[in-house]
Amino acid sequence: MDEKALITAAQQGDVDAFNRLVLAYQNMTYNLAYRILGDGDAAADATQDAFLSAYRAIGRFRGGSFKAWLLRIVTNACYDQLRVKQRRPTASLDALLVADPASGPSSVSFADEAEQPEEYALRQELNRVIQAGIGTLPADQRITLVLSDIQGFSYQEIAEITGVSLGTVKSRLSRARAKLRDFLLARGELLPARYRLTGSMADSE
Repeated sequence: MDEKALITAAQQGDVDAFNRLVLAYQNMTYNLAYRILGDGDAAADATQDAFLSAYRAIGRFRGGSFKAWLLRIVTNACYDQLRVKQRRPTASLDALLVADPASGPSSVSFADEAEQPEEYALRQELNRVIQAGIGTLPADQRITLVLSDIQGFSYQEIAEITGVSLGTVKSRLSRARAKLRDFLLARGELLPARYRLTGSMADSE
């Protein structure tokens, strides 16, 4: 795929070219939104809103990383969803733990063929508890942690996606990791035995 050519064509009104860009990034954007929001329907809505916004704004794209530009739109759509969520009753921990990142229609999380069923179940259980912890973080810290520790973006890429300085990225990530660690320490009984943390756990920076 010649991304630059598709972007140029989309900027000239070629809907098919834009749809090809959507196909190239839909899994990444959905999975990012799911990890931030912890809800499949909300993630699908945020992803759809983001692509609509991107379609309307693509004429103003002036080069650089298209992925960073698009993911910034996605994170803004997630912020919008979180603001709506704040006006509704907070879900209980039990409800949060039901969420399964592998259940989303566009998820790319697959089990390793060599993985035993017990190992897969343990990994999924751990995944659910971590997702519940992520859901307790403030929006800015949640987005930074997901981009860094789940999506694997560098500090510089996160700064570009979120539109903040490197120092702010590092500060948010440090606070997010500390809060998530405290969440897991306080709920150790919910973790599979092999993953239970101790109070002496080192900072994961």
